Amino acid sequence: QVMQALEDTFGAPVIESYGMTEATHQMTSNPLPPAPRKAGSVGIAAGPMVRIADEEGHFVAVGGTGEVVIRGRSVTPGYEANEAANAANFFNADGHLWFRTGDQGIMDDAGYLRITGRLKEIINRGGEKVSPLEVDEVLMDHPAVAQGVTFARPHAKRGEYVAAAVVLWEGETAHERSIRDFAAGRLADFKVPRKVVILDEIPKGATGKLQRIGLAEKLGLGA
Repeated sequence: QVMQALEDTFGAPVIESYGMTEATHQMTSNPLPPAPRKAGSVGIAAGPMVRIADEEGHFVAVGGTGEVVIRGRSVTPGYEANEAANAANFFNADGHLWFRTGDQGIMDDAGYLRITGRLKEIINRGGEKVSPLEVDEVLMDHPAVAQGVTFARPHAKRGEYVAAAVVLWEGETAHERSIRDFAAGRLADFKVPRKVVILDEIPKGATGKLQRIGLAEKLGLGA
């Protein structure tokens, strides 16, 4: 939604990309026109080699969901004086050392990567896994919603369930029920937020980023 609004306003292409410090920043990027730009995708490999792997370190087939892993000359060979972090974040496959990014993603047959969430932020609702990013995108399609963030709320029996906080556009009105009904028409039942909190501002971390982890506690939403 933001990408389209920017392009409509400035008449220029918006390029989504993906990077992290451990890869000397850039890892993937959507190409400039006339090559395809896929909204919601972070593009194709633009530096290190990028694959999708399962928890055991096996590469998954095209279109399969797993952890984004990378290798290459721009990728750090390890964390200094932190063997525990190295053991957790690196694995060997095909004779090479691969780094686990901690991000969940899917790669299509053209090599475009779509990030579906941070693994530690995936909501486990009684064994059913929910990507908060997927729910965010649906909430942002609601005409009254300017900003939304989906997060896990503790649940006594299911462990966690889906909750969301939203900020409405100035001058717009909406109720929790209407937002939940909107999501229910576009998501499987177990992915629909059981609680939607409407706020003037969503709490952010020190760097200004929305923080899913711990948000339930900040908003006073216990089990």
